[in-house]
Amino acid sequence: MNSLGFNKSEKDTKVIVAMSGGVDSSVAAVMLKKQGYDVTGVTLRLYNNSNVSKNKSCCAGIDIEDAKKVAINNDFPHIVLDYQEKFFNGVINKFVDSYSHGETPLPCVSCNQTVKFTDLLAEAKKMKADTLVTGHYAIRKGSLTNASLHKAADSSKDQSYFLFATLQEQLDYVRFPLGNYKKSEIRNLAKDYKLGVSDKPDSQDICFVTSDSYRDLVRNLNPQNIKQGNIYDTEKNIIGKHNGIMNYTIGQRKGVGISGSKEPLYVIDINKESNSIILGSKDKLKKNKIKFKDVNWLGGEIIPFKLDCSAKIRSTQQDLPGILNIENNEGTFSFYSKIDNTSPGQACVFYKNDQLLGGGWITV
Repeated sequence: MNSLGFNKSEKDTKVIVAMSGGVDSSVAAVMLKKQGYDVTGVTLRLYNNSNVSKNKSCCAGIDIEDAKKVAINNDFPHIVLDYQEKFFNGVINKFVDSYSHGETPLPCVSCNQTVKFTDLLAEAKKMKADTLVTGHYAIRKGSLTNASLHKAADSSKDQSYFLFATLQEQLDYVRFPLGNYKKSEIRNLAKDYKLGVSDKPDSQDICFVTSDSYRDLVRNLNPQNIKQGNIYDTEKNIIGKHNGIMNYTIGQRKGVGISGSKEPLYVIDINKESNSIILGSKDKLKKNKIKFKDVNWLGGEIIPFKLDCSAKIRSTQQDLPGILNIENNEGTFSFYSKIDNTSPGQACVFYKNDQLLGGGWITV
């Protein structure tokens, strides 16, 4: 049994590595090549390089060239697949629609769901590869079927939250060889491998947002949904006007456009039907019960009706204990303590110790 879980030699195990041009996927590819695997690097062209910010982008012009150099210098083939249309339809359009509906989207999850673990995974299978490898910081456990997904060893870099929508058959096929490493160790390996990307900074924020604000993108792609509406307080009094609900997110304080209040005001609700914003004090953001829909379950064959476990609603927070209820592909999670800034469009992701059980899209 080799390190990727296949009962064959490394040289007979064909591996497709998704290479974004960054340090993580580059190290993953070279590491497996040095272990003797039959490696092919694949980079997805997701958008035109002239339209992206250099310090945020991945899978654009300069990143493709970086991935090519890594492959050439380490003697394995590299190909580029043009997924611009797929990325626009599956990720960017969904991002814009989400903000236009008063939600806060998760484009990294959409990217994993569509171009990476659907389109690229299908391409890897066409190429007769045994597995698709990515540079995600997460741990996959198990054999060829019924694999489980777990948090990375480096909690500060754990990306399991963004993988909650991975289907079981996809998880069975993919591998995450960096899951047991710390980021510092990966940087050191990149230097040992003499990779030109060893000091390349991690991509930040949303890779396809090129200006200082996502709002510019939404305005450009969906201008017809930018409509002025009322701003209310929690007593249903009109206290101002807004210039489009896409300009606001739950928990926002700066730029709400209301002055003279005795206490700081936060966006506590966005109502698409009435095209309105509700502002209130910070304590109004706190709640302990989250509702969600479209559950993806990776915790075994049977989805429980009720389970004592933990969950989190943002990738950067610690998962907190509570009670999970699921029925008919939707449900609730009741935290034992109150949390704040829950927003429709984000995800509630469930854990049992370090194992990711699944997740759903927050509705309320």
